[in-house]
Amino acid sequence: MKNLKIALMALTLTTSSPAFARDSTSEITGTWRMTSLQVTDAGGKKIEIPYSGQVIFSQGGTLSVQAMNPDAAADPTPYTANGYEAYYGPVEIDEAEKTFAITVESSLVRNLIGQRMERKFEVDDQLTIMPADPKEGWRVTYERL
Repeated sequence: MKNLKIALMALTLTTSSPAFARDSTSEITGTWRMTSLQVTDAGGKKIEIPYSGQVIFSQGGTLSVQAMNPDAAADPTPYTANGYEAYYGPVEIDEAEKTFAITVESSLVRNLIGQRMERKFEVDDQLTIMPADPKEGWRVTYERL
């Protein structure tokens, strides 16, 4: 009986807490190609931005992101320089909450290094990623490669 209680406690802990994606069987593990980026302007209108890129959630527990605005002269954002975004780091995925968090290890935009960024996700026939804080006002969709 004692072994059963220990096994049930371990099962509860593993299914209720966020886990590193290491050896992940998460539905978001894999390589995804960007299909759209929408931002919300100050008036609340959604605007399509012509970005391209990809995101990779590895089975080894890392996330890498690359995205590009075709306009190299685009204004910088907190994530971009010269219209380009690239960062990498370990990722934790919480399947129950449909969230993940990356701690940025390397980045084109150096002040992102060391930051922990939390995101929400949805998976149906595509992957949709949104900021944890809706005030950031963006949404990205991807198709699995």
